[in-house]
Amino acid sequence: MTLAETAHDRGIRYFLISFTDLFGVQRSKLVPAQAIEAMTTAGAGFAGFAAWLDQTPADPDVLAIPDPQSLIQLPWQPEVGWLAADLYMGGQPLAQTPRLVLQRVLQQAEDLGYQVQTGVECEYFLLAANGENLADLRDHQSKPCYDQQSLMRRFDVISEICDAMLDLGWGAYQNDHEDANGQFEMNWLHADALVTADRHAFFKYMVKSIAEKHGFRATFMPKPFPHLTGNGCHTHISVWDRSTGTNLFADPKGELGLSNLAYQFIAGVLHSAPALCAFTNPTVNSYKRLNAPITNSGATWSPNTISYGGNNRTHMIRIPDSDRFELRLADGAANPYLLPAALIASGLDGITQARNPGSRADYNSYTDRPPVETIKFLPQNLLDALRCLEQDSIISAALGKELTTAYLKLKHQEWREYTNHISPWELKNSLDC
Repeated sequence: MTLAETAHDRGIRYFLISFTDLFGVQRSKLVPAQAIEAMTTAGAGFAGFAAWLDQTPADPDVLAIPDPQSLIQLPWQPEVGWLAADLYMGGQPLAQTPRLVLQRVLQQAEDLGYQVQTGVECEYFLLAANGENLADLRDHQSKPCYDQQSLMRRFDVISEICDAMLDLGWGAYQNDHEDANGQFEMNWLHADALVTADRHAFFKYMVKSIAEKHGFRATFMPKPFPHLTGNGCHTHISVWDRSTGTNLFADPKGELGLSNLAYQFIAGVLHSAPALCAFTNPTVNSYKRLNAPITNSGATWSPNTISYGGNNRTHMIRIPDSDRFELRLADGAANPYLLPAALIASGLDGITQARNPGSRADYNSYTDRPPVETIKFLPQNLLDALRCLEQDSIISAALGKELTTAYLKLKHQEWREYTNHISPWELKNSLDC
């Protein structure tokens, strides 16, 4: 069935042809259903320089060609259909397109006989419409996690988002108030990594849209409040045999139920962790979450060492069950496509190089660390992470030179802009020097 026929059957009047740029910003054109068939083949034109892509005003249009398989009819506005798109220029795929980069890495996995499944836990804050205060001023406990009253005061927003995911067939299964005041998390089932990435991108758009509908503002910013826990994007991952549909991470005889292949994958992630941070923690603000002091609740719930443990939330990697592991590194600013692409690339390297993760860390990383000289720390800021990526050959090769070069260029530009900014803290502490 063509998109035009689908539009007729479902009552869709318009399509959002959407792509995600290098900084994770969604860019779209609103196309009437009568014109969608032409867009399916020719694509919708965008000026790449107007988005966060490494383009100039002299470059020709980039053409966003929608993927019909990605269609999501907006539950709160069913006359509109959302389509994830891939970018082309001059008849060729634009190599720096995040969604195409993920597909390239997934093809590398397929060439090894693997299919990768992921799931994400997206945390967000609900703020007042002006973005300056929490939406719920009664939500002020020092330990607000799972608080029933605060959760149910936002029932209208949470239930509408959850109902939407159920209607879309995502398998939504729980919603909760998270560790920070005004913070929430909503969970849905894992799926093929590209499907999850498209859903992740749409979820952020959906949460913000439904929040606005109710007079609030939603933010996935990593650390919007210094005294509260930040927004993580914990990522669960498993590798499956393409031919048999068997989960290759599961092994009843393995340590904690994981296979040797799973531990090799973990070892690859640990090995590339400093460079991986450039994608999992892609903003200046990201490192306010990773390296934060203790919050009002008593813990940041975010890692700052390169380590893995069992069902232990103080480490970068947690093994919560016998069929997957959880990367606790990523935050709410992570690009829905570059996050899994970089993670999978580092893990595949661990498999192909038969890397060893070393011994599992069973200590509380917040309170009972071993001697500092035995610990590997995560980057302290965005510049450190970018420099680690510049020195990396594993993730860079898997994601492609075009992507890495463009990403580093624009992110260094962002860092320079940040360093040119004079903050209130600097004025307070330096004005009378």
